[in-house]
Amino acid sequence: MLTDRQKITVLMPAYNAGKYIREAIMSMLTQSYRDFELLIVNDGSTDDTVQIVLSIDDPRIVLINKDHQGIAAALNTGLRLSDTYYIARFDADDICMPDRLEKQFNFLKDHPEYVLVGSDAEYILENGDFLFSFKCIAHSNDEVRQNMYVYCPFIHSSVMYKRDEVIKAGGYNVHAHHFEDYLLWTSLAKTGKMQNLREPLIKVRFNPASVTIDERWRGERFRQLKRQATTRGDITREEGDELLAIIKRQDIGKMKEGAYHALCGKKFLADNYQPAKARGHVRKAISVRPFRLDNYLLYAVSYLPGPFIAWLHKKSPNRL
Repeated sequence: MLTDRQKITVLMPAYNAGKYIREAIMSMLTQSYRDFELLIVNDGSTDDTVQIVLSIDDPRIVLINKDHQGIAAALNTGLRLSDTYYIARFDADDICMPDRLEKQFNFLKDHPEYVLVGSDAEYILENGDFLFSFKCIAHSNDEVRQNMYVYCPFIHSSVMYKRDEVIKAGGYNVHAHHFEDYLLWTSLAKTGKMQNLREPLIKVRFNPASVTIDERWRGERFRQLKRQATTRGDITREEGDELLAIIKRQDIGKMKEGAYHALCGKKFLADNYQPAKARGHVRKAISVRPFRLDNYLLYAVSYLPGPFIAWLHKKSPNRL
């Protein structure tokens, strides 16, 4: 039986999210479940993020300002400052379905042996247009455990988890740059059951400014360090410094823009077959990074029939 701490903290880190954060906040404030606080941790934004948050009048919003240290540090700050039973993660550029909190809260309340629940999602473009529907690689607890070291089984901004269990697991490792969530799930899996609900409860926005780009663009060393850390369940400061050096070399505007368009092109072939839109995105990716041969291959593949592309994607998912 839950105590007075049953209220939820929606934990939203924000860094230069002024373009999208109002829509994200409003999708949370109109939830069917209303007993929550929206804890926004402003991670040193230099745009109008803070002004937009302050312009929205709702007592459930709590704004914390801190120096820019990255998403893991921002999330750990939110974990420390919250005092609720559950944490619902949410990103400042995503959109919540109206009943997301209600469904996840009821699941965790009715299944006390579970420490985390996520969901499927819809992905949208930078402008909000539909891109594709995403089904997680694992839904039941057994499937999650079977696939934990194959690929990250949860969309970070879709999950709700027990705050105390995450703190006991060490919170977010600040050295696991760009996979701090995945590393946390490998630890949290030791404390209880985890599941994804078989319905989309969020809309995840792809945009060039996002910290997430196709890891094939990161290079083999980045993927090797990530595999080692998630398998081992920990990462050293030295490994984190090496990851950060790779990311800093790559996280320039052109790199992110090219990765964004390449990924959109793949999705408009493999998940939402619209070859004309796919070619438009791939052409933009080529214009940004003309020496990446995989973009030319992707452009050629776009002229193949849809059923063959679906078969190719199923047989060799890393090809698209």
